[in-house]
Formats: sequence, C-alpha cells, structure tokens
Amino acid sequence: MGKRAFLPPLGLITVAALLPESWDLRLVDCAVREPSEGDWAWAELVLLTGMIVQRDQMLDLLREAEERGVPVAMGGPFVTSVPDLFDEAGADYLILGEGETVIPDLIAHLGTYGVRRREGPALRFDGTAHKPDVTLTPLPRFDLLEMDAYLSMSVQYSRGCPFLCEFCDIITLYGRRPRTKTPDQLVAELDLLHGLGWRGDVFVVDDNFIGNRPNVRKMLPSLLIWQEAHGFPFEFFTEASIDMAGDPDLMRMMVRCGFRTVFVGIETPDEESLTLTLKRQNTREPMTDSIARITAAGLRVTCGMILGFDGEKQGAGDRIVQFMEETAIPTVTITILQALPNTALWDRLIKEGRLGGGAAGMGQDQICNFTPTRPVGEIVAEYVDAYRRLYDRPGYLRRAGRHFSRLGQGAGAAPRPLLDTSFPDRIRGAIGLTKIATFLLCARPARRPFLGALIRVLAHNPGRVEDFLNVCVQLEHFGAIAERVARELDGKNMQEKEYEFGAP
Repeated sequence: MGKRAFLPPLGLITVAALLPESWDLRLVDCAVREPSEGDWAWAELVLLTGMIVQRDQMLDLLREAEERGVPVAMGGPFVTSVPDLFDEAGADYLILGEGETVIPDLIAHLGTYGVRRREGPALRFDGTAHKPDVTLTPLPRFDLLEMDAYLSMSVQYSRGCPFLCEFCDIITLYGRRPRTKTPDQLVAELDLLHGLGWRGDVFVVDDNFIGNRPNVRKMLPSLLIWQEAHGFPFEFFTEASIDMAGDPDLMRMMVRCGFRTVFVGIETPDEESLTLTLKRQNTREPMTDSIARITAAGLRVTCGMILGFDGEKQGAGDRIVQFMEETAIPTVTITILQALPNTALWDRLIKEGRLGGGAAGMGQDQICNFTPTRPVGEIVAEYVDAYRRLYDRPGYLRRAGRHFSRLGQGAGAAPRPLLDTSFPDRIRGAIGLTKIATFLLCARPARRPFLGALIRVLAHNPGRVEDFLNVCVQLEHFGAIAERVARELDGKNMQEKEYEFGAP
C-alpha cells in the first residue's frame, strides 16, 4: 500500500502535547525510521517509550544514548510494569503511570535542576496511584507525524476496562472504571486530523471501546453529526468486549458513524478455561451466536486466541480452528500465554511457585514464562499446526468470502469516505487495490479460491469489496508469520524437556 507503518505512536504525541510549548521537539518513530547521528547530536533529552515486543530495541536505544552522553527519560505501560529492568539498564529518569499525572513533575524538576545524567539509581516520578481525568488531556501533536508514512491514524476515547480477566494488565495499569473523554474532545481531535489532510482509517485504540457504555452512547450522536458535516472522511475500527452483541442499538449507531471493524478478545472456545481465567463475559451465551450478531450488524470481526491456559485439555488448537471455521472470522492472532507483570495471573503463579524468567524475561521471545498444566511441547505443536491451517491460502480466502457474505449491510450504514477525498488519494487507493487483486490472481494456489470468494462477496455484499480485498492482502502478513512460526518451532524436537518454562 506504499506505507511504512500501520499506526503512529499515539502515546508519544500525547506526551508531546503535555510538554512546554517553548521546548523544541523532534519525533522519531522507529517503525518509520531510525534516529540519525544528527538527531543524537541535536538532543538534550530523549523521551523513550515502547511496548513489550519492543523491549530489545528500547534497551539498544538506551545504550546508544548512554554512549553519546544523552540523558534518557523512559515511560509508558511496559516501563511502568517493570521499572527495575530499565533502572538497571541505565535510564536516567523513569516516568511511571499515566503522563497527565507525572509529566508536570518531570517538567518542574528539570526546570529547577536542569537535565542531568544519573549518578546512581534512576530518578523516579511515580504516578501509578492516581488515575488522571482524561477530560483534561490535551490534543495530541499530530503535526509532529510524517502522516504519509502511516496506513491509519489513532485516537483514544477511553482508558480502563470493567472486567476482571486474570491474564490482562489493562485493569492494573488503567483501572476498572473506564474514564472517557468528552464528545467535544474527540470531535476536536478529528477536526485536527481533518485539518492536517488525513482521510481514511482511524483506529480508536481503547482496550474496550464499550467499557463505559453510557458515555459511548452519549458520544456517538456527536460523532455522527461530525461525520455527516464533513462527508464521512473517516472509517473507524476499534476493540470491544463480546458483550456488545447484546446491544443492537449501540452496534447500529456505531455502524452509522462509520465503524467497520472490531477486534474481539475471544481467547479460547473452551468455557472451562474462560471461567478459570475470569473472562466470564465470554461465557454468558454461545460465542458463535454473539459473533454472528456482531457480523450481521455490519461490523467485521477480527479476534485474538491464546493457548496454554491452566486446565486446558489436549486438542485446544483444533478447537480454535473449528471455532474460526464456524464463525468464518478470517483474521486471528494466536499467542501462547505469557504471564504479564502485576496481573492476577502473575501473582497467583508466584504463590504457586510456577513463574519463571521474571520481568527480565518479558519480551515474547520465550515460549512461556511459567510452568503450564500440560506439556509445553504439546502446546507448541498445536500452536504451529493451528497457525498453518488458519493461514493456508485457499482456506483463509474461502473463510474471508463466507465472512463478508454474512456481513450485514447495516441499516443507515455510513457511506464510504469519498466526498472529501482528494483525486490523488483516490488514484493511489485504486492502484493499491488493483495491485492486491492482480497479486492474488497471479498466485496459483490462491487464484480459484480468491475468485470464488470475490464472486460471493460481489453477489451478497458489493459495498464491502474494498474491505474484502484488504483482508485478502493481510494473508501475506499473517501467512509470513505462520511460516516463521513453523520454521522456528516445528524444526525442534517436540518434547517437553526442550521447552521448560523460561526457555527461549
């Protein structure tokens, strides 16, 4: 699609908005480009963040800054969860908790004492005990982004989740009472993006968009008015809990506002595992029925699955594949369970003496960081097999065709964003879609299932053909992951002794 990254670093541009206007700021998104020698020479202070999967690169950047004598302040959810890891690695300042709470303390300190390298342990600014009022959060500094580099933009409406899933760290980081911005705040962020020339996809990054359902209901009418006034320039996708299926009016309003895709945390089709891990919202009714209602409402579903829950029985990988075939969800991410720091699962495993690796092992470069209740080799074998089967080209394309043929038109659904799209953008989009279609037609194993699925979508849901083509090209991304999984894991001896907890 001619882009270099999927999403921008919304955390960094929100932090940028909290800093004094007099500060001269330079943004480096390492998904787009690496920092240059000129960047290092220019900087008086580096503010660095990242997620668990970026641990190694964060540590590398910290070492590069240390070699050049540039002080580093580190923050974000991963740093907040395991501050000792980055203290030992040499960070000068640690910003723990949400930025709105602690960034003012950092600014005040630097104003009094200046920017200094550490002399001993890192200086910590700890705001983890306080959950800030996000209605006071300033507009993110979207102007710092190289916007043409991204496939989608991001906004945040809420923080926190009301549920108690044992393995999830959202509630430990952001709390169980979801805090939301005001409708005017969200509209102002969209105004800013629109004014900067953005058109197309916008990811609402909330971990559970419907976590504070009354406030979402109040916000959506304002969003609809804004979309209508601007010719529907944006299409939205987000994450939400599966219980949205029980609220048809909410789903209908989301579709009218331009929401087209929702990521749902299914985790496992095994009800016993869901109950044990306290994800009870997924057990209130058959999940296949819930997915069918969400799809019929006009929201394309993607989902996440996890292998390795306590008490999981042999064949869990097969059951995941069967669930995906039954619901016809094309795109799924599968992971082997990792215990995240400070979660209820983490605490329980410590008490049971089953946690291995500790915080230093976080980084998703281990098969698992605890002793599971069934052989690790068995879990790995099912993981490899499930990925292979779900991203087999013909099977994936047929599943995509079924999903889009079931996808509801959505009464009053938002139109595609054409009215306010520039001619060059339309040409680029048409070229991109033509490339996708040509690639799939030329890929021999995919040609017939692709044509069959395309005909099915054209017959049942022609308004979503563009979405269908984009989902088809995602096969190249996830198919590459499946091949890597098979190459790196399947070649090993599938015996438990090769996969002790904490083993890379």
